[in-house]
Amino acid sequence: MKLSELASIKERMKDKVALRDGEKANRIVVCMGDCGISAGARAVLNTFVDSVYGAGLADTFTVTQTGCIGLCEFEPIVEVFTEDGNRTTYIKMTPERALEVVEKHIKGGTVVAEYTKEGAAR
Repeated sequence: MKLSELASIKERMKDKVALRDGEKANRIVVCMGDCGISAGARAVLNTFVDSVYGAGLADTFTVTQTGCIGLCEFEPIVEVFTEDGNRTTYIKMTPERALEVVEKHIKGGTVVAEYTKEGAAR
């Protein structure tokens, strides 16, 4: 690979890396403990990063990760914190569900209840 190709990749990825840094009031936190990673959390995290960046929401949302939160049977787990103080916990997430959460919750403001612990219990 040429140096110019590496520079191009670095430039393309710079904004996505910045999306995962910092602490905004609106944030998406993907649990990335061993159990989460083995359940597919890495693909979920990447989907959120790509979707938030692609939707032009990187100025208002941070996508970050945390370790295990002790609810292994519900992994991959994603928590969405909004500036109004609300927290929504999504369970058993997949990349497809992540796309839906971005469309309906992040962009549209409507929690996708069937992907929450309470919604799944119904």
